[in-house]
Amino acid sequence: MKKYILYFLTLIAFFNCNNESINISNLSLVNKSEKAEFAIIIHGGAGTILKKNMTPEREAEYKTILEKAIRVGHNILKNGGSSLDAVEKTINVMEDSPLFNAGKGAVFTNAETNELDASIMDGSNLNAGASAGTTSVRNPINLARAVMEKSDHVMLSGKGAEIFAKEQGLTIVEPEYFYTERRFNGLNSVKEKQAKKEENIDMESAFINFYDEDIKNSKFGTVGCVALDKNGNIAAGTSTGGMTNKRYGRIGDAPIIGSGTYANNATCGVSSTGWGEYFIRAQVAHDISALMDYKGLSLQEAAKIVLDKVKNLGGDGGIVALDKNGNMVAEFNTAGMYRAQMNDKGELSIGIYKNE
Repeated sequence: MKKYILYFLTLIAFFNCNNESINISNLSLVNKSEKAEFAIIIHGGAGTILKKNMTPEREAEYKTILEKAIRVGHNILKNGGSSLDAVEKTINVMEDSPLFNAGKGAVFTNAETNELDASIMDGSNLNAGASAGTTSVRNPINLARAVMEKSDHVMLSGKGAEIFAKEQGLTIVEPEYFYTERRFNGLNSVKEKQAKKEENIDMESAFINFYDEDIKNSKFGTVGCVALDKNGNIAAGTSTGGMTNKRYGRIGDAPIIGSGTYANNATCGVSSTGWGEYFIRAQVAHDISALMDYKGLSLQEAAKIVLDKVKNLGGDGGIVALDKNGNMVAEFNTAGMYRAQMNDKGELSIGIYKNE
């Protein structure tokens, strides 16, 4: 009898040991999934960006500013700063550069003015702020943050937004500050080509002009940043001059929360760039987060699905995003997108064209 009892106890001990080893094994797998201490990713716009059309000097200029911008944000995060500060200060660098369609490098409207939009979102509490159609605020992303933190609203526009900016002590400039010869020439080029397009009534000419790259690219251009800080907080921001030759106070996706910008600590942060009308219809930034939240998809899977949806609707563009673990994605369906990313190890990656 004692022999059977001893045998029975041995079996129990054996199964208990197996169960414990299974549990330990599962825990070790969880621990192996790395979570970055912090991370940051940026974009400077998407479009028909081809190496054959880029001089080595201009390519170097873009890469220099992309690196300068992302290092500003990376240093903030590395030193324990907030993701909101990293996003704002990183975007400031690109807003102050004439290379990008934001701030100093903003494109011109049909009326030969510059109308700027921006938005920012705090993933820790889903608070957000945005501004649209301003003409005298030097750094629209700063205004967006002020709207988020110092007003009861999410979006302010036009003259009202500029009055609020002055009240908050933000830097105000004369509209001439935003003038660059490159962007003004770009406006004239688009106007001329669109005028010719309207003159042509045969289908073949209309088809050719519809796919003219200057006209097509007039719809693109934005800068954006997404950051994860050491406290696990995600922030995202986007700033733009909008569409070349735009009229009637047109506003794109950049200042619209859920379209151009979205951040949620539970899922991800996203900043978009592309043909804004389609990004609004597809609610691109929020849709990526929703797919992760409701369907359990990875950031990469969600981003691809949503960008495919935009393409199927007829729109082009891209996004940069990172998830709560610091995984980063730059997804776009155009020939190129100015982009850069850095992780907590200080590893830097800069890209412009499709396969790099």
